[in-house]
Amino acid sequence: MSRRALLRGIGAAGVAAALRPVSAWAAGPAASGAPSAAPKPAWHNWSGLQSCQPAAWAVPATEDETLALLRNAAAPLRSVGAGHSFTQLVPTEGTLLSMDRLAGLRAHDAAAGTATLGAGTRLAAASRALDAVGLAFLNLPDIDVQTLAGALATATHGTGAKLPALHAEAQQLTLLTPRGERIVCSRTQRPEVFAAAQVSLGALGVLSEVTLRVRPRHVLHRRVWLMPTEELLQAVPTLAATHHQFECYLLPHTGYGAAITHDEVNEAPRTRPPAPDEDVLRDLKRLRDWFGRWPALRRWVAQKAIDPTMTEEATDWSWKLLSTQRPTRFNESECHVPREQGVACLREVLATLEKRDDVFFPIEFRFIAADDAWLSPFHGRDSCSIAVHAAHDEPWDYLVKDIGAVYRRHAGRPHWGKLHDRTAAELRALYPRWNDFQQVRRELDPTGRMLNPYLRRLFGET
Repeated sequence: MSRRALLRGIGAAGVAAALRPVSAWAAGPAASGAPSAAPKPAWHNWSGLQSCQPAAWAVPATEDETLALLRNAAAPLRSVGAGHSFTQLVPTEGTLLSMDRLAGLRAHDAAAGTATLGAGTRLAAASRALDAVGLAFLNLPDIDVQTLAGALATATHGTGAKLPALHAEAQQLTLLTPRGERIVCSRTQRPEVFAAAQVSLGALGVLSEVTLRVRPRHVLHRRVWLMPTEELLQAVPTLAATHHQFECYLLPHTGYGAAITHDEVNEAPRTRPPAPDEDVLRDLKRLRDWFGRWPALRRWVAQKAIDPTMTEEATDWSWKLLSTQRPTRFNESECHVPREQGVACLREVLATLEKRDDVFFPIEFRFIAADDAWLSPFHGRDSCSIAVHAAHDEPWDYLVKDIGAVYRRHAGRPHWGKLHDRTAAELRALYPRWNDFQQVRRELDPTGRMLNPYLRRLFGET
């Protein structure tokens, strides 16, 4: 492995970019709103871990079509977007719904700072549509293939000490329920439904339209650099407090991590070379494959190959830097811990992973501001997010068993779309408004048409 290859791979944006995958639905759904009568294709999620054989697929084009399906189609009814959830949120033997045809920018008000989009709009398409009218999201997650509805349902987030997750920017939601209701809700109109629907796991019905806070489009400057792990961990609080957006990636078995900052600048976007994409994971995997049995040698080789003075910088529109897509497939566990415990938990996660010789994926560490959505993992507390990964074709159980134990010790709330083994009793203790959510859910879906077996277990309905 040449020094140049490792520099190109471990350098800067490659660390982040390599963890931003692309989407795929296993086989395409029917092209009409009604469930297909043709042989039913199987579905699997992006990593291949979850799959199902639904009785019917449906892609409604209107709210009326969607309401008819919610009332009459074979249950359980589950919505699917990009398939980036690693938990069993989607699998069903009933009807699989795609909201892809309820998409697009419906309205925008630059003066009010709001935009209304179809809930099936992919984040990449939404970013481009907003950019075309001079607007942008306040923040974005690192994957841009998700639907807006799916991102809200699972509390998808980006990073920024003062920036909340995407669902916290919602101003108004249109919810279609299994009882055949079309509910428009906000903080002042049906506020209890709004607080439940901001993060719903798709258990209340289907979102058809979302109005969000937005802002004028803006340019960010990204800087990425490498630091020795301990030095980086000590600098984390200051970096998060002094930059608009900060995140870092620790590189197990190397003694190094990558710091990434984004700050708003009054400059024009600049042409930049393609990101190094998969090089970082390829090089880290080679280190594992070649030297995994000799951890000390593996660390020595990594530290000889890495140039700690290397940095990368880029200046571009916010949506082009914050959110993208990459092909590397993996399975993932992610938890959100109280901010004051973030670095301590990160240290323990790194130490736990480095007990295993087979680990090579970077550990992702981000900051998220508090909000008040009932099932938001950030409900009532500023948080740090810690995400761990395993290659899609390699063992991943330790992400739940070993790292899950660390998360528990730090009062972590799991990401709804990432692997975890929390029970209904544990979740009830972690979420102050858990029972309130369940009450609204039972009112909107009294017969449980939206509940697959996984959600029944998660909500304690079995």
